[in-house]
Amino acid sequence: MSEKSKPIAVTAAEVPVRIKPSVYPEPFASRMAGRDKHPLGDLFGLTNFGVNLTRLAPNAVSALRHAHTKQDEFVYILQGRPILHTDEGRTQLSPGMCAGFKADTGNGHRLVNETTEEVVYLEVGDRTPGDEGSYPDDDLKALLVEGEWKFVHRDGTPYV
Repeated sequence: MSEKSKPIAVTAAEVPVRIKPSVYPEPFASRMAGRDKHPLGDLFGLTNFGVNLTRLAPNAVSALRHAHTKQDEFVYILQGRPILHTDEGRTQLSPGMCAGFKADTGNGHRLVNETTEEVVYLEVGDRTPGDEGSYPDDDLKALLVEGEWKFVHRDGTPYV
């Protein structure tokens, strides 16, 4: 998309859902069923940070519980009452609440929709090169290599 063809403004909910629902390898990708991401930052050609409007169906999760070495993350709840699951435990969130996750703390985090209602939130994260992701509950490690996530087991063996 050329600079001239990028939109000036859009209705966020009308931005098409990301084509590939998850970048995780199996068996993890299928655990993201019920999560839809509308890539808002990509639509505008943003390269320093990403922004997604994300929807979680009942019983869906935002991600595997994870922590980044270089990427700060932020979520703002627009609709619904997800559970924020971190190393400190479980915290009920509601519309208007937000949470931030500083890089390199090792504090694994994710949102879980345990309700019968849809959860909608904005997620923002930077795109710092050389980032890595750790997953305290799963045998998984993520490496950001030339702008793409590569996944390996904790011992460094690649997923195939």
